[in-house]
Amino acid sequence: MFRPQLRRASRRFFIGDRAYPEIERIGDPHSCWDDVYHLLLTMPWPAFASLTCILYLLVNALFALAYSIGGGIATVGENEPGYFLDLFFFSVQTMASIGYGAMYPTNLYAHSLVVIEALVSLFFIATTTGLVFARFSLPTARILFSNVAVIAPFNSVPTLMFRTANKRKNYILEAQLWVTLVRDEYSDEGDFMRRFHDISLMRSHTPVFSLSWTAMHQIFPGGLLDGDTAETLRRDRAEIIVTLTGLDESLAQTIHARHTFTAEDIYWGYRFADILLTGSHGRRVIDFNVTPTSEASPLL
Repeated sequence: MFRPQLRRASRRFFIGDRAYPEIERIGDPHSCWDDVYHLLLTMPWPAFASLTCILYLLVNALFALAYSIGGGIATVGENEPGYFLDLFFFSVQTMASIGYGAMYPTNLYAHSLVVIEALVSLFFIATTTGLVFARFSLPTARILFSNVAVIAPFNSVPTLMFRTANKRKNYILEAQLWVTLVRDEYSDEGDFMRRFHDISLMRSHTPVFSLSWTAMHQIFPGGLLDGDTAETLRRDRAEIIVTLTGLDESLAQTIHARHTFTAEDIYWGYRFADILLTGSHGRRVIDFNVTPTSEASPLL
């Protein structure tokens, strides 16, 4: 029934685990490198760790090169270190404040480089530590959404429905859902616009969200989505954007998740399979193993 929050890489680019629309900016060029701090916070952990390691090795290699150019580094029992690799390890010891005592500067040039490297290491370690802490402390939501939304009768009224679930074993307090329909429209004057319509839900707020939540919007005559079909929604490039916010009970921080249903993701005349069961021990059970092909079954 469930899948990751966003999945269309062909229409979105990914930073970290978030996806953003691919928009070509004219007159205001945008680059990820214009906001390096945001980039470092949102890139995937493997990329962040690899970039940090590469920068660390590169900085030490540059200082080793600088030491080799000016000399002035002696080894205990010898006049000069024998290899460039020795200077690299001396740079690592200086940057990490290890100081084994096997190598030491002997002239003003080498002492000056040690001072500069000590300052560089201070900023590098402080920045890296702050970024790692900030990445770990970012509040994240483990919210799942159904693969599809369905439109089926509920209490004899056509109703748009989709599901969301809390994957963590805790509570999300004061959870709220905002649902918006986005579609192409033309004004009476013939002006094209990408129009946003708020979709009202039968229940958009819950004090405690722990298992699953089926959001419902009743389609009344003359209301939103009345008279629409799968063809009209595809023609208008319609999308249903869902945003969920709440307070994570464990983190005591506000978390949020979002999801998008396109016109192709809306199944007409289908209903969801039941995922809430009662186990043999009498406890409530939620089944996340419902496959996408069986999560929505046609009405008989």
